[in-house]
Amino acid sequence: MKLSKKWKVFLIHHSHTDIGYTERQDKIIHYHYDFIKQAVDILREVDRTGNEDRKGFVWQCENHWQVKNFYDHAPSEYITDFEKYVREGRIGLSGNYLNLTELVSRDILYDCTIQAKTYGEQIGYPVRSGMSADINGFAWGYADVLRECGVERLFSCLHPHHGMFPLNKKQTPFYWQGPSGKKVLVWNGEHYHFGNELCFSPHAASTYMIHNEVGKKLRGNQIMTTSPEDTEQVEQAILEERLERYLRNLEEEGYPGDFVPFMISGAITDNAPPNVKIADRVAWLNRKYADTLEVHMATLDQFFDHLEAAWENIPVYQGDWNDWWADGVGSTPAVVKVFRDGQRKYNLCKKLDPNSTLGDAGLMQKAAENLILYSEHTWGYSSSVSEPWETLVGELEHKKSAYAINGNTETADNLDRILAKKGEVAIRQDRPQHFRILNPHDIPLKTTTKIYIEFWEYVDGLNYSLEVPIEVYDLATDEVIKHQAKRIARAYEIEIPIDLGPKEERCVGIRTTGRYSNQTSQSHAHIGAEGISDVLQPGSLREDVACVETKHYRVEFDQNRGITSVIDRTSGKNLVRQDAAYAPFTGIYEVTDIRTTPTEERRQMGRNRKSPATRRYESRLTNIQIVESGPLFVSLQLDYSLEGTRFYMVFLKLYREINKIEAMVRVHKDSVWEPENLYVSLPFTAGDDEVKYVDKTGCIIRPGIDQLPGSNMEFYLIQNGLVMQAGKRQVVVAVKDTPLMTFGPLEAKPIQLCDGNNWELNRGETFAWAMNNYWETNFKVDLGGFYEFAFTLSTQEQQTTEAAMRICEAYNEGLLAFYI
Repeated sequence: MKLSKKWKVFLIHHSHTDIGYTERQDKIIHYHYDFIKQAVDILREVDRTGNEDRKGFVWQCENHWQVKNFYDHAPSEYITDFEKYVREGRIGLSGNYLNLTELVSRDILYDCTIQAKTYGEQIGYPVRSGMSADINGFAWGYADVLRECGVERLFSCLHPHHGMFPLNKKQTPFYWQGPSGKKVLVWNGEHYHFGNELCFSPHAASTYMIHNEVGKKLRGNQIMTTSPEDTEQVEQAILEERLERYLRNLEEEGYPGDFVPFMISGAITDNAPPNVKIADRVAWLNRKYADTLEVHMATLDQFFDHLEAAWENIPVYQGDWNDWWADGVGSTPAVVKVFRDGQRKYNLCKKLDPNSTLGDAGLMQKAAENLILYSEHTWGYSSSVSEPWETLVGELEHKKSAYAINGNTETADNLDRILAKKGEVAIRQDRPQHFRILNPHDIPLKTTTKIYIEFWEYVDGLNYSLEVPIEVYDLATDEVIKHQAKRIARAYEIEIPIDLGPKEERCVGIRTTGRYSNQTSQSHAHIGAEGISDVLQPGSLREDVACVETKHYRVEFDQNRGITSVIDRTSGKNLVRQDAAYAPFTGIYEVTDIRTTPTEERRQMGRNRKSPATRRYESRLTNIQIVESGPLFVSLQLDYSLEGTRFYMVFLKLYREINKIEAMVRVHKDSVWEPENLYVSLPFTAGDDEVKYVDKTGCIIRPGIDQLPGSNMEFYLIQNGLVMQAGKRQVVVAVKDTPLMTFGPLEAKPIQLCDGNNWELNRGETFAWAMNNYWETNFKVDLGGFYEFAFTLSTQEQQTTEAAMRICEAYNEGLLAFYI
């Protein structure tokens, strides 16, 4: 090899965990247990035979989930040898729990990641390094969680399909400084199968990132061999050629080091077994090029130890490593709602019972495991888009959904146990209508909550209906509380305003009053004989289909676009952008015709999630009506027609005295095979020169600003909401069900990566990205069905962004109200 320096190559041999991409999730669990068992068997055989070529075999566990599964299934003698090989540096541990999306909350991420630290302490081997494969980023708070769990080094070998590595450069180290100021040493590496592309792994070569004359033959299965010896010689020649070209290119690019790492799998597939013949090929290469190369199979720790000793002047970067692959969650919007509800219940359990003295710690552990498994990055079987009818595709989809469903069930069970300890009782015949209302949050809340009368219940001996006059009262003070009631499917929903301090609780009851409403005809002009009240009342707050006024807001409508303005009556400012392309809560539907194949059409989109050929439709208002009006709130229903849907409806609730507006977007979505997107417009603003903030896992960031250089700005996966700040006012939008957000124009365009000064994007028009099916492999392609997405809008005097985000969280989690 014609190289200008002697190179040291580190091969990190692992199996990429893709739960449900190549096989059933339950089978993948057994695969990864067996892969570690195979690695132990290989090392036992090496020790037994003394095979010199294979003494260098090293296995790296990609994540702690693999190790945990191994311990759940392995015989004790395998566990003993596994721990021995870990201490000898022949099997590596990883402090990363799984390859995740940013759906996961900080609490669940920490509760799972800390398990690797605990395990390392138990066996006397600290887990200092972690790795991730495939996924294209992490929320900024991930860096802090890793450090809190003892992980100081992270190897990233992302897959830049529809994505990209940060810093505009790979095969380079940097310190990633988290929000707390703590740093993690990161190696920003090649694709996790790059060692296979170089042909280090016998019978496991590939061509994916390297496009040359050999690659064309490999892709076309045109490399023909006639014997095992012939195959070996051909693969060795490919290795020599590709490795020399790669290392020479690094030299020409001014690469500062004399060593480089590659990840490698035992077979050219995800969820791959170990391959001892890699050690044979390494030994052959070392013998042939002893003066030029030194190749080692290594653990993460061994590589990072060398990196820290040999690389000078490692730069420090801080900010969000925004994930290009977070958008898979948009292909399963219904199940994501179940997941987010389960995660909110997990958070409520933590707030009410931080030490698990009231609930069941075991249930919380099961819930965390199921919820983090749903957060794992695999969003379906590999042929989900090309063969959506395939039985295995449907089976794996439902098994994936089961993680969210089971996690939700376990958190709900635990929350019920906690509330029982706090006085909740089951429904019973002729019970008194008494309720306890808890504020589980660490902030005061002036909001509303709901209590219920079952449809079959009697109140004070009367069979209740909306015609029976009742009042809600404070059980301690007898104070009467304003309320508004309506019939729902199996109960009467009674909504009341309430003002509670942090962790405060209040008990209320419902009683009949006997004061039936027997009104007579009023003499002022307001209603006609047909029963329609449509005459404006001078001096009164308006309440009609053109304008609704409350204590805090004036909302104006027109019969073409729907909502045209939302005036904050405290500041007098319009909360709707004057340059908005779409009215608030408008639906925008995109679809791209299939001109090639369902998969190829999607592949060609690159990092755009659409193409110049994408057709875009705006929902068109067809009707607007007031559907509820009472002492607490007035509600309007806005009906729209929208391509790709059977109906698109916005149910808007404006509270008369409480400072919030709630919107429920209801959709009946058609099922199509074409690539499609559905957005909900959120064109709100705090004013000129505003700054937008979103909360992600363990952090709050300014999109386009607080990010790693070269990172994704096309969309963001958030936890609770959006805060806009200008001057002394803040506009808060709690986003309950649709975690994907995007900013700026929706058209396909050349991709701009973040440079940390992207204020145009930060101040761009905001959209909730409710659903998509654009990926060509493992997204759920069928988006058809009924959906409801909730949003809460509020304004306030400026607080810290952390306090404002806690309001979003509290709106989404709500107060807790239950029978006592």
